[in-house]
Amino acid sequence: MALTNWAGNYTFTARRVHRPSTLEELAEIASSAPQLRVIGSRHSFSALSDAPAVVSLERMPVEVSVDREGRTVSLAGQINYGQLADALDAHGMALANLASLPHICVAGAVATATHGSGDANANLASAVAGLEIVTSGGEVLTAVRGDRDFNGMVVALGALGVVTRLTLDIEPAYEVRQRVFEDLSWDALLEHFDQITSSGYSVSLFTVWTEPFNRVWIKTRVSEIRDELFGARPATVDQHVIAGHDPINCTPQLGSPGLWSERLPHFRMGFTPSSGEEIQSEYLVPRRHAVAALEAVRGLAEVIRPLLHVTEIRTVAADELWLSPQYREDTVGIHFTWRRDQEAVERTLVAVESALSPFEFRPHWGKFFLAQADVLAARYPRLGDFSELMGRVDRRGAFTNEWLRTHLLPAAPDR
Repeated sequence: MALTNWAGNYTFTARRVHRPSTLEELAEIASSAPQLRVIGSRHSFSALSDAPAVVSLERMPVEVSVDREGRTVSLAGQINYGQLADALDAHGMALANLASLPHICVAGAVATATHGSGDANANLASAVAGLEIVTSGGEVLTAVRGDRDFNGMVVALGALGVVTRLTLDIEPAYEVRQRVFEDLSWDALLEHFDQITSSGYSVSLFTVWTEPFNRVWIKTRVSEIRDELFGARPATVDQHVIAGHDPINCTPQLGSPGLWSERLPHFRMGFTPSSGEEIQSEYLVPRRHAVAALEAVRGLAEVIRPLLHVTEIRTVAADELWLSPQYREDTVGIHFTWRRDQEAVERTLVAVESALSPFEFRPHWGKFFLAQADVLAARYPRLGDFSELMGRVDRRGAFTNEWLRTHLLPAAPDR
């Protein structure tokens, strides 16, 4: 069977899939393959992870080690967030943040700077305190926060090697309440954007670019949860992120407290959130441009709406990771879940990217976008340092593929 991504919109060209079961086998594969990329949950929507040969860590040992006193957890990179949450819950510990989907693997989420939501919450990669990489020379390379190249190694798009282990910051477990507000008006959103996104620990806004704007999901760590939001009404039944869909697989939203792992994601840990019949795109713009960027996209509503399942808008705090879309910028993410029509999505993204270009958007690396390196390179001030790091760590250029050359490194020589 052909190997496809989770959504089925991309078919890998890889002619071989390696599935090592030991670190020694992986090192042999990494040192001998002319070109190699890593696949995990395949929750990407492009050729980012494709190469003539790919490697899956699904047969490698799954090990989680929790250090309660040091407030860190060490784990195998192929573990997904649902598995990690279960292990942390057993020790009464937690992560500070989670993405909407608990089904994605940790190493892939970190490598692409995948994020959750919250004015004060940085992306998931910011929790990394240490990592272990198998390089194209077969060496095992380790780095910890504070090392010279660490901030370039965390969000690396798989360009340095195979991430086999990660160490993440953790904290004592906490409870979260969640409430959904419906029928927020556009006027209220644009006038009170900062108050709305700061109204909870994690806040997500959903729209199909109609009036009213639509729904706001507020997740809070405090004991009380608000019952009003600038004229929007609190929902009286649980909601799905896509209007009209059955919310049975979504996390509870009527204000009842639950563990962090049972409320921060939009979808329950034990369920697959979708059949995958979709394509996702996301653009991160500097927080200072939030209202203007939303207005620009709103002007494309008639173009966007026929192809759209839903748009989610979230805020993400700045970090110091070189290839992070949040590098030294608080951002607002404008995420599109499209119907799975590749050609139509590509046509629509021409208009979307043009509308967002004045705001110097940075795309989510794991989603589908069009912008190429001649546009994006200038938006990453540490790209030169990252290219130099690639040359030192991956001397053979084994982990550089055509996608990286097109979207990030067109001038990088074939080493």
